[in-house]
This record gives sequence, C-alpha cells and structure tokens, in this order.
Amino acid sequence: MSVITPYVLVLYYSRHGATQTLAEQIASGIESVGGIEARLRRAPEVSTTCEQTQAEIPDSGAMYVELDDLRHCAGLALGSPTRFGNMAAPLKYFLDSTSELWMNGALIDKPATAFSASSSLHGGQETTLITMLIPLLHHGMVYAGVPYSATELLETTQGGTPYGTTHVSGKRGDNDVDQHECRLAHAQGKRIARLALSMLPLREK
Repeated sequence: MSVITPYVLVLYYSRHGATQTLAEQIASGIESVGGIEARLRRAPEVSTTCEQTQAEIPDSGAMYVELDDLRHCAGLALGSPTRFGNMAAPLKYFLDSTSELWMNGALIDKPATAFSASSSLHGGQETTLITMLIPLLHHGMVYAGVPYSATELLETTQGGTPYGTTHVSGKRGDNDVDQHECRLAHAQGKRIARLALSMLPLREK
C-alpha cells in the first residue's frame, strides 16, 4: 500500500505578485523539512456577474484551490494582499465556502499561519493577518506566527511581524520582496512544516 506524503497547503491570492512571492518562499521553507511537502494553490478571482468569466485552469502559476486541498492538508499557510485592513475578497469567498469542513471538524488541531502584503507601511498588514486568523480559529486550527528567534524581525525595515511575514509593495507594486522578508517567509514555512509533522499523531488518536 502506498504511503501518502503529508503536505502543507500554501493558499494565497495575489494581484501584483508580492503575495505570490511570499507564498513561494514559504513553500521553499516547507520543502526544506523532510517528510512533508508544500502544495501551492491560489484562490480564483470573484466576479459580480453570474456567468463564468475565467477558465478552470489558470494560464500560469499555481492551480486554483479546491475544497479537498484544504480537507486533506496537514497544515495551512494562508496569504492575502491587504484590502482596507482586511483579506482580499477572493480568499474570503473561498473560506466562506468551507462550512462543510467546519461541520465535520476536518481542520481541528491542524496548524495554520498567515502572510500578507500592502502598498504602504501602515496599510493594515497586521489587521489583515488577524482577519485571516479568525476563521481559522473557528475551524479549530492552531495558529503559529513568526517567533523572534527569526532575527530578521528585528532587522527588516519594510515588512515582517510576529503574526506572520509581510511586505510593503509600494504605491505602484514595484517594490520587490527583500532578503529579510524572504528569510522570514522561509523560516515561517519551516516552522509550519515541523508543527504539521509533530501534530499528526495528535489527530490520529
């Protein structure tokens, strides 16, 4: 019988690429831990019209998320750009569709973490992370931020919080993710991977 390798779902929505870059760095951190994999997925756009407006398979980048990606994950890393101090609508739309998982307790005792990007330094990064935290707590997940053992938290000048890695993309979205943020995201990925592995026996009881 084949053994299925556990994975951390790295689920994000990204408009201009900064959140996607953080997602990829977190996935790299996850993949650096033996015995677990990263599964990169993104939330599709939402539309105010009733007809389908996009293909089921994106032209490039990560595949669109499906409910089973979340159902079977060993852990979750959730990423969104800031929208008025809140998570972006496509990510919220997907989370609003997870009532079935909540009713079945599918995510209880699974570790989760979050990351974000904003155009300005005081654009609501931390409140965005907290808005993503709230539904995860309702699902019974165990939240893990970034501890100060990641010394880049004390060195970064444009992003990074103990609630999760962040980035300031600039007014035109042309401010690249810097080395401090990449290291924080990598460390965040390693931490969620280790926690996911260590908490597997807890859910199997």
